[in-house]
Amino acid sequence: MLKLAWPGLLISLGILAGCGGNSTYGPPPPEQPSAPVNASVTVSNTQTGIFDVALSTSFQPAEWDYTFFQDFPGALTPLGNLKPNHIRLQGVSQGVPQGSAGSPSEAWDFTKLDAIVQPVLGVGDHSPEFQIAKAPPFMYVSDDSSKAFNDPGFAQFANYAKELVEYYDTGGFTDSSNNTHVSPAYPGEKITYWGIYNEPSINNSLTATDYVNMYNAVVPAMQSADSSLKYVAMELCCSSEDWAKTFAQNVTPGLPVDVVATHYYSSCDQTDTDAELFATVPGFASSVQTIYANLATNPALKNVPVWITENNVNADFEGANGMSTCNPGQPFVADKRGSSAFFAAWRPYVFSQVGKAGARALYHWDFAADAQYGELDGSTGQTQLSYWVDYWLGQTFPQFSSGTAQLLQSTNSDDADIEALALSNPDGSVSILISDHAVASPSDNNGEGLGASVKLDTSALGSFSSATEVMIDAGTSPITGPSPTTIAPQSPITVNFTGYGVAFITLK
Repeated sequence: MLKLAWPGLLISLGILAGCGGNSTYGPPPPEQPSAPVNASVTVSNTQTGIFDVALSTSFQPAEWDYTFFQDFPGALTPLGNLKPNHIRLQGVSQGVPQGSAGSPSEAWDFTKLDAIVQPVLGVGDHSPEFQIAKAPPFMYVSDDSSKAFNDPGFAQFANYAKELVEYYDTGGFTDSSNNTHVSPAYPGEKITYWGIYNEPSINNSLTATDYVNMYNAVVPAMQSADSSLKYVAMELCCSSEDWAKTFAQNVTPGLPVDVVATHYYSSCDQTDTDAELFATVPGFASSVQTIYANLATNPALKNVPVWITENNVNADFEGANGMSTCNPGQPFVADKRGSSAFFAAWRPYVFSQVGKAGARALYHWDFAADAQYGELDGSTGQTQLSYWVDYWLGQTFPQFSSGTAQLLQSTNSDDADIEALALSNPDGSVSILISDHAVASPSDNNGEGLGASVKLDTSALGSFSSATEVMIDAGTSPITGPSPTTIAPQSPITVNFTGYGVAFITLK
């Protein structure tokens, strides 16, 4: 059975992982019989701005999952088929290649980290993001990675980061025992994007000022090894958007900041209802806008893109004795909404909302895990429904090398239950997403959702010669995924849902 550590290595308890979520809710309203949804969506030919969301996925190399590609070498094919942008690598626990927990050891061992990193280097865009999530254990007080750094100036950590760059990008380094370490993929494959620490607002007693000091120390050390690197800052969580303002106003002038990242989960409690989880999604979008506003307090950072480098339904995980880590005293229950029809409605809703808010990347947490998290089942290597949702998001809304998709203005008669997204692509096609996230009952938890009939008016866009529809819902096979269906391209187009789901429509 695959073990999974906390998403993003959160270690504070009793909080909701991810900005924009609600941590408390009132009592649910009385249950009433629900009628199927009838909605009308009208797409105009008015372009309202760029929509450019890269899709990607994540790995967390550690002792509980490092053999995944050894166990399932065929998993590289579905990973590559996602066409992921800058796959995220987050080594934790024994995936941190220096030191040993509970000891002062400074020995290096890349075995568990590279069991995941080396295969990933050759997949997708061959340009993963390596998040330096944690320092080696000996750099923390009492060799405990949950404690504060024992070097408040971060010089030790900066040197560690430099040596990682040397290992992967510059031909290696020699350690204090005169052993040379070099990536097996060098010089063919290197790592350009580097994330500087993980969720500092809840890890290692760091303050926002501490984090800026860390960044100001670590990045110059890494630059001294390789001046071509790009840097991903902060990787925020937990309603810490104001950290972006502190960062923007105190980062060393001229120091590169190529991306600012954040993480969003809808819940940390499996007992939260479907309605409660869907209600968090607009908060993700407003959080992205707040981060942009805070970065803009420094004119040099006003155009830095925001990436969402972790995203999933529920951030909880199993702790000691089978108990919930987020909710002490409550048994842990895997939240299967991460791979059910609920996800087919939820992830496209997130994609649309955060993309309209200006986010430039959306990462799945994570690729190989259980029904709560994985695109592939970490125990069997088999695709789950979540994989096909992400796959078809990428197929329907690809990044174009010849230009950028433009958001088309639309009206929606029921945006409380139906999410609509329409893009005009550089090749002349139009891509449309319709997500049915209508909840059948306020008490539903991984319910079936409410059926819907959506009338899609595209007459303002002119005529098209062909159209296809891809529907993902409870009836979709997690093994084979959906198949595109040819539909009539004439407006109006009627999209029918039997419950939670998404329809991807392409007009050419």
